Amino acid sequence: MVPSPPRGVNRGNQSLDSPASPSSLSLLQVLRLGLFQGCLGTMAVVFAGLLNRIMLTELAFPGLLVGGALAFEQLVAPSRVLFGQLSDAQPFQGRYRVPYVVTGAVFYCLIAVLSIPLIFFVGHAIATDNSRAFWGGATALCGLFALFGLAVAMATTPYLALVIDRTTETERPRAVGIIWCMLTVGIIVGAICISITLRSVDGVTDPAVLQPALQRFMVQLAVVVVTLTIVACWGMEPRGGSRSGNRNSEEAMTLPRTWALLTSSRQTFVFFGFLVLFALGVFLQDPILESYGADVFGLPISKTTILNALWGTGTLLGLLLAGFLITPRLGKMASSRLGCQLTTFSLALLLLAGCTGQVMVLQVVMVLFGLAAGIATNATLSLMLDLTLPEAAGTFVGAWALAQALSRGLGKLMGGGLLDLGHAVIPDGLGTTWLPPAFPAYGFVLFIEVLVMAAATWSLGAVRVHQFRGDTAGTLAKVLALELD
Repeated sequence: MVPSPPRGVNRGNQSLDSPASPSSLSLLQVLRLGLFQGCLGTMAVVFAGLLNRIMLTELAFPGLLVGGALAFEQLVAPSRVLFGQLSDAQPFQGRYRVPYVVTGAVFYCLIAVLSIPLIFFVGHAIATDNSRAFWGGATALCGLFALFGLAVAMATTPYLALVIDRTTETERPRAVGIIWCMLTVGIIVGAICISITLRSVDGVTDPAVLQPALQRFMVQLAVVVVTLTIVACWGMEPRGGSRSGNRNSEEAMTLPRTWALLTSSRQTFVFFGFLVLFALGVFLQDPILESYGADVFGLPISKTTILNALWGTGTLLGLLLAGFLITPRLGKMASSRLGCQLTTFSLALLLLAGCTGQVMVLQVVMVLFGLAAGIATNATLSLMLDLTLPEAAGTFVGAWALAQALSRGLGKLMGGGLLDLGHAVIPDGLGTTWLPPAFPAYGFVLFIEVLVMAAATWSLGAVRVHQFRGDTAGTLAKVLALELD
């Protein structure tokens, strides 16, 4: 997910309400602030990794329900705009950012704890063929995941605004880079912790044993996450501190003017479409990956979670490799194209790995997939900055972030739905001759994902940075002139 700045962009990179420049953050402070992002990465592993595997494999949920529930977390992404506005305008005891961050963290940890009994309630309804309980529980589960997404939005948007508040324009790239890496580190550490903590339930399918173990783990994780969030934010925002997102009401971009700016260039739609295809190509396997490892490769719970750690390690290496070597040498467009091509190739390898049924092959491919995705992500983020006017950064980055959030939600929904479709249209036992029996349905999902990523690579060829700048700059000048009337 691309981090989006708070609403309101100051002309000339200066606050219109407060002339005070932000105080610098030391490296230690940036790392401490990054603890929150690391915790967020761990929670992402739990929801998109552990719980979806439990629902699909151990509790036999329909894939469409699992993908749909996970998608609701992303489909509430537009709420980030609301929480950004609230953190700009509604302080609590003189602080504009930290109260929202901590409150949001408390809420999403509480929701995570409550999700366990609800998941097993739905699982019991499926096992007993109680359709009334199933539909009621499924509806409640989708709603709970939507609330989880709202709580994450409540915490993350003011958090990113706090980072901008506390850094100068020169310091910001370093801070954002470190925080982005901390997110990936959180994914890796979370996957390892899950693997170690839940090793005792490997091979267990009895809900009476699974539920208490998962509930205990989730409560412990919630306590740790809330504690580290408080540590990360403690003393980071002075009472009554200045905010980077302040704008006078007469300078606010109204909805019609924002729409006029976003529709001023065909390139906006071209790049928006590319981002949708790119995120869909990277995350279509997200809701089924752990079950792919379980059903095709025979991996227990503690081992399928390690797949996220391998992917995260590769992603971290890819981000660093692209940032220091590839993008500076090849340029942003060429690096984006290379990253998309490598991601398409690695997804094809992930598909072929299922034909072997070899765990070692899967683990190596996951590192390669992460490496390719990291290169593509770094280059795409850099390209995104070129397709963003500094005078309207919030408008354009918000649009790009919305494209990624919605496509990630669609990817979770489609991943589960395509798995159900694969099971329905591909005869059972087709893989018993020379393929693992469970492979064909998962192979169907991965094949579609390869096609989507290939389409993203093709669509990138239609992106023209200079055309975008020429079209939108003229429209922006008209919009700003209207604001001064």
